[in-house]
Amino acid sequence: MERSDAQQPGLIGSLAGVAKNSLRLVLTRVELAAAELSEVRDHLVHLLVLFALAVLAAWFAIAFGTATLVFLVWEELGWKILLILAVVFVVVAVALVMTILKQIRRGLLALPATMAELKADRDMLL
Repeated sequence: MERSDAQQPGLIGSLAGVAKNSLRLVLTRVELAAAELSEVRDHLVHLLVLFALAVLAAWFAIAFGTATLVFLVWEELGWKILLILAVVFVVVAVALVMTILKQIRRGLLALPATMAELKADRDMLL
């Protein structure tokens, strides 16, 4: 009498079933982690672009601030435009940095669904 793997009674059949289910669980978690890592990669690229813009704006603020100090000795009105530009770039740099910090605090790089599923798996097994 031949029996298939699904019909094997006893300890061996139960262990095979547990192994199959465990493998499916691991594969499901790996797929979830891969999907979340893709999202994290997109958020990381977005944050890197914002950071690059913040650095660029900060450099412009430094350049115009320095130029403003040089031109402050002049008694003409030309220095006021440079001062206004320096203030604008400082405001832009601060706004970009605040946006970066807000996105980091929101947890966009944290893999929340994967961590919740792994915690639920751990709680179920223990």
